[in-house]
Amino acid sequence: MTTLGGKTVFGASVGILMLNTRFPRIPGDIGNAGTWPFPVQYKVVRDATPDNVVRGDATPLLGAFIDAGRELVEMGCDGIATNCGFLVPFQTEMSRALGVPIASSSLLQATLIRQTLPADQQLGILTISSETLTTAHLDAAGIPLDTPVGGTGAASHFTAHVLGDADSIDFEQARADNVAAAKQLVSDHPDIGAILLECTNMVPYAADIRRATGRPVFSIYTYLLWFQSGLLPRRFSSDLDDIPRANP
Repeated sequence: MTTLGGKTVFGASVGILMLNTRFPRIPGDIGNAGTWPFPVQYKVVRDATPDNVVRGDATPLLGAFIDAGRELVEMGCDGIATNCGFLVPFQTEMSRALGVPIASSSLLQATLIRQTLPADQQLGILTISSETLTTAHLDAAGIPLDTPVGGTGAASHFTAHVLGDADSIDFEQARADNVAAAKQLVSDHPDIGAILLECTNMVPYAADIRRATGRPVFSIYTYLLWFQSGLLPRRFSSDLDDIPRANP
């Protein structure tokens, strides 16, 4: 059997574009390679920081993200993701420029999640910065503008240390910040049937949020598990001898 080449790296189908950061990343975080049950490739976009992407105008960085994405595609990636939900406005241009599937933000799951919920329930979004998650971000993800949005708060340890790119983080306090914000979100909107985490750094606390609120929790982790399973589908046994048969 002849096998085709054409790329340098095989088996790591997902490439992840990273903001340039120094803060620590624990398992569950998109930037901790141990988070993923499959190989991934990373590329840092040097001029992109948490502050200028989340709190500033990321538009001037589009070209840098496209250039970095091209490097990952040339390396061998079959699909590209980013590590910040606020990059969802880049989705269309990156898809057009790179020619491969793009998962720019966990927010792109919103429509599918909403379709799974009962008619009397709605989706709630938890973000690291509700102050700067704009209608442009929601529109880019196809999210209705009346969707409830809650945030961890600019003064919280979690938000201040991630967006401030601190060189240390108290992860137990970060966990408490995320749980408190999620509980406030569902207290304000009791009809929320599921929570979508905008921020890729919130994933380590998803199980705690689920336990505290009783709601299903979706994130960049759930999105990229689905994304990768299409890029590199699992091969199942095709040996009919493995299938139990009824006695004749």
